[in-house]
Amino acid sequence: MVPVHQGGGVMRADLLAETMAGLDEALSAVDAFDRALVAGLLRPRPAQAAGLTQLAQAVAGTPLADRVAEAAGKAVAGAAGEDHFVALAAARTALLGSVHDALMARVAEATGRTLGEEATPAPGRQQAVNVLAAARSWLSDLARSGWQGIDHDVVAGAAPVVSAMLSDPALRRLATLLDGFAAELAASCPGASLDRIPARRWADLWSRAMLLTLPGAADVPPAGTATGRLLPLGIDLHEHATAVQAQVHAVLEPADGAAPRLVRASVSVPKPDTVVGAGLWQLLRPHMSLLAAVGEGRSMDLAGMPVTAEGDLIWSDEYARPSEPADAFATARVALPTAIGSATAPLDRHPARIAVPVFLDGYTAQKDDDALSFAVAGQSLAVDTDRIPTAGPLTLEAVAASGACIGLLRWDAGTYRVQPLAVETTVRKKAVAIHAGGWAGGTTDKAGVRAEKAATDAVNVLRERAGRLLRK
Repeated sequence: MVPVHQGGGVMRADLLAETMAGLDEALSAVDAFDRALVAGLLRPRPAQAAGLTQLAQAVAGTPLADRVAEAAGKAVAGAAGEDHFVALAAARTALLGSVHDALMARVAEATGRTLGEEATPAPGRQQAVNVLAAARSWLSDLARSGWQGIDHDVVAGAAPVVSAMLSDPALRRLATLLDGFAAELAASCPGASLDRIPARRWADLWSRAMLLTLPGAADVPPAGTATGRLLPLGIDLHEHATAVQAQVHAVLEPADGAAPRLVRASVSVPKPDTVVGAGLWQLLRPHMSLLAAVGEGRSMDLAGMPVTAEGDLIWSDEYARPSEPADAFATARVALPTAIGSATAPLDRHPARIAVPVFLDGYTAQKDDDALSFAVAGQSLAVDTDRIPTAGPLTLEAVAASGACIGLLRWDAGTYRVQPLAVETTVRKKAVAIHAGGWAGGTTDKAGVRAEKAATDAVNVLRERAGRLLRK
């Protein structure tokens, strides 16, 4: 909520709690198809056949209806070909896209913000059709075997396809997806021994990869440029065993006086598994000056920075320079309510991709064991505490004691949740702002200094060992 007298409006939290017609039915159809993929579509059983029929019925009345009905019928008979699997993947993707659009429309209504208009993709250059067909063939084999039927021989079929794709920049997006997907499957082989199968995740990866094998599916609108003042809101940190990404959410005030818009800037780097916590910033800082600006509480002036139609800045330090101090909470109170969101590309329309910057004020934090929620305008809004990174000063206790929050509104497990990026709270009778990315540009905080030193020592040891290997 942003108080009206401060230039904003009140977020309709009650709208976020209302049920949406057709939402459960769409997700149920997706889940039914995902269960069918678990056992495989080589010889579908009655339960799998019912899941395929449910998927086809869910898109009845749409332009996909006839093709999906035919594909479902062929799959039920165990005679589905590559084109039929593509149709089934398209139906599943369309259903999740409709869920995404409904959820985003509700968020726009609740926040009073305008969504950006979708841009028309520009035709890409001609892709190697034979390589795409090889990828489609491997993905079809996966669908036939099912997740319970995967073994190393089946998964190994991706290796030559990925090798053939990596030399072509236009195919690198699909190659990366296939490589990661195959590695994840290989680590889970044999599928018959798995106690738990991530059916939604693997079906997501399979469907996305299948559609990316269609020529032109990866075409995107041409990138424009951004010139103006960039006002950071906060940093969303994504950490994995071998990689880390920092995504800065911000408001761009265009120099030409146009309406402010929501943008993102991301940096990703590989990392050794021994570098964790605050040490991650040492790996990220050299690649993006924006992180230092966020840590120092500064805005940045952009001049001709490339930006996609989805609001992602293709960051390069040559197009940016540090500017005046800019308080993130002042930005959230004044600029965020009127900022225009960006459209989402068709293949990216998925509930898991929803991450909308919001500002909450005047709420009451309610804690129940490890669960935390905010009472916003009489409605309970769950707090996604699992996403609070250990690489910053923001803690669960600070969030529970806060009175204002900059966060990302997400949708997970059937409900909206807010992921805190920064909070205003009271420490020793003094009002302070605590940011999840507060150590991005360096820190004098004792805990942060200790963590950075430990990371520095770990990196130095790894560099020394690497140097020895190279010398040998």
